[in-house]
Amino acid sequence: MVFHAPPVSKGVAIGRAFVFIPFTPRITVSYIEPDAVVSGADRYLAVAARADEELTQLVQYLTGQGEPEKAAIFEAHIEILHDTELADEILGLIKAEYYAPEYAVETVYEKFIGILSDADDEVLHERGMDFKDIKNRILRILMGVEHKTLSEINGPAVVFAHDLLPSNTAVMDREKVLAIVTEIGGPTCHSAIIARSYGIPALLGIANVMEAVNDNDMVIVDAVDGELIIGPSEKELEQFGIKQKAYRDRLAEIEKYRSVPPLTKDGVRIDVCLNIGSTNDDELEAAVFADGVGLFRSEFLFMTGKEQPCEERQFKAYKKAAETFGERQVILRTLDIGGDKTLNYMALPVEQNPFLGCRALRLCFKNPDLFKTQLRAILRASIYGNLAIMFPMVENFEDLRRAKAVLQECREELKVEGIPFNEAIKVGIMIEIPAVALIADLIVSEVDFASIGTNDLCQYLLAVDRQNPDLADYYQSFHPGLLRLIDYTAKSFKKAGKPLSVCGELGGDPLAALVFIGMGIRKLSMSASCIAAVKRIITNLDTAGAKEAAVKALALSTAAEVEASLKDHVRTKIRR
Repeated sequence: MVFHAPPVSKGVAIGRAFVFIPFTPRITVSYIEPDAVVSGADRYLAVAARADEELTQLVQYLTGQGEPEKAAIFEAHIEILHDTELADEILGLIKAEYYAPEYAVETVYEKFIGILSDADDEVLHERGMDFKDIKNRILRILMGVEHKTLSEINGPAVVFAHDLLPSNTAVMDREKVLAIVTEIGGPTCHSAIIARSYGIPALLGIANVMEAVNDNDMVIVDAVDGELIIGPSEKELEQFGIKQKAYRDRLAEIEKYRSVPPLTKDGVRIDVCLNIGSTNDDELEAAVFADGVGLFRSEFLFMTGKEQPCEERQFKAYKKAAETFGERQVILRTLDIGGDKTLNYMALPVEQNPFLGCRALRLCFKNPDLFKTQLRAILRASIYGNLAIMFPMVENFEDLRRAKAVLQECREELKVEGIPFNEAIKVGIMIEIPAVALIADLIVSEVDFASIGTNDLCQYLLAVDRQNPDLADYYQSFHPGLLRLIDYTAKSFKKAGKPLSVCGELGGDPLAALVFIGMGIRKLSMSASCIAAVKRIITNLDTAGAKEAAVKALALSTAAEVEASLKDHVRTKIRR
């Protein structure tokens, strides 16, 4: 069986399928016969013991992986599981009221979840989320459903899912994931971004693929030419094995450029920076090859746990990033939640158009304590390196000035408390709303720098939902309108003498690097897996040629013409 989809993260993978379907219990009112009371109670106790065993193994695994904070979450789950009041009430309903074990567990846990979720105390509210997790675990075992999380993939596998939320991929063991295939999503959704950052081949947006694949099916993922084969023949396995080796050999050749200084042939330095989502060692291992961090997606710190990270935890993470890069700048984007990114412990408004709704800076303004806690942590960490603050989803001067006012409040608080911070910390914005790009010549006066978020800028400018695979042909990264808007922004910042970078996914595209350098942009930020390919382009071009390529691209009519023109320039004028 063969499916086709545009590759969002290139590579070739051959292996067994791991079909990921998150468990969602649906419990109805149900009772048992009086003579089944003893067996019902014994069944619950046996399942509780199984749940304890699973949790204990998970704690040991996370501890061994150097993830003590995650391990502590599940240690707390073990304590709740052993709570005698809970167990006695469940057993009481089974023995005295003849509740089926599933119905008894649902009833008792939901009672406590309701009490805790309605509490004003934030800690108690978060405890309700823990109770829900434990309830689902017990019910899953009671109902005989196989346990599956992306943190517990047994061996190398191709992950199939309807969709992968950032909270799913945050706990994924990348060493065990050969490739990713989903039914929805596009080239700039977070599953794609995670796949590219880890160098994992990915095909997204294959409708109904979950109906066609089973666990342990042998599959081939060709994320070079965009093909998925389920149940390949021996001949296909042999053919794609050869293709996989050829692709890896080509990657190995490109990888030679990873440690090369990013200087053009005429000696112009182009800063090549990293996009990161955490300060885990895996994320920071490419630091030695980068000129800094152009985008620290701080929201991933908020998405990997069951509760909001406190100021101290955030401070430690930001401090580690600052110390790792030393004098090299680390641009830390403040919390960007909303759209396709959610939090387990925060109820976001239900919106018809969440990407256009209460997200990022707008959400922070509605949750000032959340915002101030993060800004205080950043300021405290700023003395340990070269941190900069970047506000996302800025629409106008009012947004920028309001955010800067909150930052000033945090500065004044820290001064009163005698806590040191870098008073000269740089403050910038993401340019991802077209309205701000169109006033770049004005807003440049109130920022120290800016970075273009090409993912959302493209989405908003072209009126295309970047998550919708049916609209993939409309999401055109090389659309002349998008390039002209970026060029206008680049000219505005150049005239003001202030730095402008690109940190969206186009920042790691070698063809896009050519046109951006031609526009005068001197800083690109990308996933670690893109560094070598971008440096390869940089070191084999000269700025005059890049400017020529950019001028030509800006005069063309369609995205296809632009892409063809850039490829032709690379082929004929840049040494391969």
